[in-house]
Amino acid sequence: MITVHHLNNSRSHRVLWLLEELGVPYEIVHYKRDATTRLAPPELKKVHPLGKSPVISDGDRVVAESGAIIEYLTKVHGKGKLWPSNDAPNWAEHTHWMHFAEGSAMLPFLLGLYAGLLGEGAAPLRPRIEGEMANHLAYMEGALATRDYFAGDSLTAADIQMSFILEVADTSGRLAPYPRLQSLLARIRARPAYKRALEKGGPLELTRR
Repeated sequence: MITVHHLNNSRSHRVLWLLEELGVPYEIVHYKRDATTRLAPPELKKVHPLGKSPVISDGDRVVAESGAIIEYLTKVHGKGKLWPSNDAPNWAEHTHWMHFAEGSAMLPFLLGLYAGLLGEGAAPLRPRIEGEMANHLAYMEGALATRDYFAGDSLTAADIQMSFILEVADTSGRLAPYPRLQSLLARIRARPAYKRALEKGGPLELTRR
């Protein structure tokens, strides 16, 4: 049985969503962020040395990192569903967006979060951070000009990986200038599997910065 070690208000929501889309049975162990620091509880270090979420266990195997988890689940338990084959026309695009989510897009949003916590001390950095967030969102918006999803006209694992960026951008009010991204997020939120993931894992109540 797959166990999702699920931290509230975190990237692990997309792992629950993926499992619901795949129809793969799983169980959830819930963890709560510290109300003051917003950090994960120390109990997660008993599962993985980094003490972060998402992380899953599948028998004796422990898998961390969103992209690795999504690839593992789709290939090992999903029989390739939502993951293009190596000879598929959209394989390269799918690979790009799987890596783009955490390799490029997430960094400026994290910096924006930390800058907000620092207050006026981070003022010199804010124009650059805001510029980078806008740059990445505009790039994502442009990618949807000719297709409904990031890697084509149907949902793939790349959209699940990218979904957390959309949620963070929407929560912070930065998605308003991008109608295609808004439309994609609305369609994602309307999916029954997405709704089931929220019911089981709890709502996404992300910090506004």
